Parts: sequence; structure tokens; C-alpha cells
Amino acid sequence: MKVLLLAAGVGGRLGDSIRRLPKALLRFGEKSLLQRHIEILRAFSITDITITVGYLADTIRVEIARLGLSGQLRTITNPRYREGSVVSLWAGRDVLTSGEPVVLMDADVLYDTRLMAQLLTGDPANCFLLDRAIAPGDEPVKLCIRDGRIVDFHKRPQIAHDWHGESVGFFRLTAPIAAELAARADAYVKEGRGQFEYEEPMRDMVLAASPGTFGYAEVTGLPWTEIDFAEDVRRAQTVILPQLIDIEASPVLAAGGAG
Repeated sequence: MKVLLLAAGVGGRLGDSIRRLPKALLRFGEKSLLQRHIEILRAFSITDITITVGYLADTIRVEIARLGLSGQLRTITNPRYREGSVVSLWAGRDVLTSGEPVVLMDADVLYDTRLMAQLLTGDPANCFLLDRAIAPGDEPVKLCIRDGRIVDFHKRPQIAHDWHGESVGFFRLTAPIAAELAARADAYVKEGRGQFEYEEPMRDMVLAASPGTFGYAEVTGLPWTEIDFAEDVRRAQTVILPQLIDIEASPVLAAGGAG
């Protein structure tokens, strides 16, 4: 299992007082988001981690060195990090085409280890994480469900559906699906559509797939938040952080983890 962690973005919506560092280096409870990602992944015996960097990339490498992980984690530089995140996905295409399953993750998420357990142990081989508790409006990326299967994946869905929840931004992909996503990202970049977010080629793939190719695991009620705005940072500190279960105390890991 390989991991591609997308951490290249500027985080322009956070405001100047916060975005002096990449969002992956925001600290919660004395740990950076990056450190938390690495610790949770390693708790599930996942060590093959590649990080796509761009904005203030050297600060992420400094954090990797501080954690004593230089030489153990790989970084890929996306020099076009001011464009859409599809370019970061494209920059990591060799991970997606490695012939192994891939966990694709946004780096700007504070979350409980139980979310990762759901992602890694859920039944669907190609798994999205879904939270039924979703804020109104166009900002959340929505997973749309009809007759028990995913029929759309977008901030502004266009396909009729029974209900929808919010996508966490973590995905477990089989090797063939990861390779298909790499090809679709490559097409976006070559066709001059680098301004799009990575969800666009993923949506294209979902709409083209046969029923049952993609599934979801619910994480409703588990603590997590994506960090896009200054108020998200405050919520992460005051609401989400106090709810997190330490890795050492996780009942999932105590029972043997993801296997």
C-alpha cells in the first residue's frame, strides 16, 4: 500500500496571519498535521508515503527532518502549485501507476485514527469516506448516493440522487483505478485544464465506472475537519482536537489494526 499526500497548496483562504506555513504544518496539540498523518499511517504499518509539495516546500522538508524521517519519506515538487490540485495529482502520477493500491489524501485534514481504520478496512475495494453531517452550500465536496451506490461526486452535483454526505478527502484505490486516475489527470494537464481540482477527474471516473466499482464507508459521528478557512482552524483547536483518540488508545489498533 502506497500513500500520496497532497500538500502543495497555498491555503489562500486562511488569511495572511495563518498561511505563513503550508497547511500541513499547522500545529494542533503540539503536533503538525503532517506529523499526525505520518503517525496514524505508520500505526497501520503504512510507511511508503509520498508528499506532493509546492508552496514553501522547504518548510515541509524541514519538518520531515525534524521528525527524523529524512530518507524515509519522499517529496515530489509541484512547481505549478498555484494552479488547481489536479496538477499535484498529476505530479504524483508515478505513485498512482506503481502497480500497488494507493491511499490518496488531502493534507489539510485533522482527523481521528478511526477514520483511517474505516478507510482501510471498509468493504469496497475502491473506497471513499462519507460523513452524513454536512454543512449547507457549495463548499463541501458531496458524495451523492442513489440505491446504495455513488452516482455523483462534486461540490454542485448534477445527477439525481437519494441523499448525499461530505467527502473527507481520503480515498483507497486499487492499482488499476489508481492508474486510471493518473491517466485522467494527465489528460487534464495536457489539455490545458490545470486550473481544475483533482475531484474533477475523479468525478469523471466515477460517472464512467460500472456499478459497484466504487463504494463508501461512513464516518458520521467521528471527529474530523478539513481546514480551508480561519474559522476551521479555531474549530479544529476547540472542537475536534479534544475529541481525538490517541493512537495508543485506539481500540482498532489494540485489536490488531487493519491487518
